[in-house]
Amino acid sequence: MLKDRRVTVRKLCEKIPEVNKTTIDKILTEHLGYSKVCARWVPKMLTADHQRQRVEAAQEFLTFHGTTEEEFLDSIVTGDETWVHYTTPETKEQSKQWKHTSSPKAKKFKQILSAGKIMASVFWDRKGVLLCEFMPRGTTINADRYCETLKKLRRAIQNKRRGMLTEGVRFHHDNARPHTA
Repeated sequence: MLKDRRVTVRKLCEKIPEVNKTTIDKILTEHLGYSKVCARWVPKMLTADHQRQRVEAAQEFLTFHGTTEEEFLDSIVTGDETWVHYTTPETKEQSKQWKHTSSPKAKKFKQILSAGKIMASVFWDRKGVLLCEFMPRGTTINADRYCETLKKLRRAIQNKRRGMLTEGVRFHHDNARPHTA
């Protein structure tokens, strides 16, 4: 087992036929204290440089947060995208109805989301929504499109949060890579 941490109890039984499966499992788990666990999935392996950048950014945030908490929270703008469907199906909870014991059973058929949907990009700060932009059908979010959206966000911040841009904005977008966020 120490040579191959992925070996199964069944394979160990094949290698040691004189000991049954239950005994091998008991020895591994109860006597030796091992348990079989899955590896944790992480989106990207960070280089040493990326890890250093993340630590520096986190330390900068902590330093700034400790001295001027309110201004720090006011400087954060974040964003995300979501699909907005043209129809929203009724939930199981919404379809509840009173029924008598002699009433026939109510049926609810699975509803399929409408094929009509549109991508919405939403940006907000702690005071509320700054920009909600609906992408035209068939639009691909490429560098040019994203730059257009950021320009609209900048105008929205100028109009809704006077002075925020001069004080500094800490921007985080959901799709940002962990080491650049």
